[in-house]
Amino acid sequence: MGAARLYRKGLFLEYLTVAYNILEAIASIVLGGIASSIALVGFGIDSIIESLSGMVLIWRLRQYGKRSEADEERLEKRAARFVAITFFVLGLYVLVESIRKLVLGDAAEASLPGIIIALVSLVAMPLLSWQKYQTGRQIKSRALIADSKETLACAFLSVALLAGLEANYLFGFWQADPIAGLIIVIFLVREGLEGWKEANEEEIEVDG
Repeated sequence: MGAARLYRKGLFLEYLTVAYNILEAIASIVLGGIASSIALVGFGIDSIIESLSGMVLIWRLRQYGKRSEADEERLEKRAARFVAITFFVLGLYVLVESIRKLVLGDAAEASLPGIIIALVSLVAMPLLSWQKYQTGRQIKSRALIADSKETLACAFLSVALLAGLEANYLFGFWQADPIAGLIIVIFLVREGLEGWKEANEEEIEVDG
């Protein structure tokens, strides 16, 4: 497969990722608000963040053959820093809300639709991640490979979300929801730190 076709495939995968995550974000935030589930709302906001990452990749892939590599790297680093900061802000929000719910005993309602959302994500995200990773390797795109790992992280978040929602839905263990939120915080902070570190390492490599 030629480079142009591979770039078009990468674009298609990113458009698909953004569209899916926007729908997932809307459903998760609305249903999470109805059920007072901080884990589900946090999952929805994470989907928005991944949509932003996908939009950056869409821009990146659409610049194929139009800009110098140095220009593309500089703009990509700025976007990567922005996304990393957003991860930290989201992590702080989920952390505060999770602790508040645990301390005040603010129980979330059981959410069967939330469980369905987590299951769909658990199936779809690894498939998307694998396709993006393979395409990224073929066109030697560090950005697309990194984005594939972020998509895979979304699948890991689905596991934590699913565990929390099922424990509440099946056994009435409401504490599982804020505990799942705390687990999501760990993933968000780790992704933010890795994104920030990689962006600055790339700056040293390009500017030096």
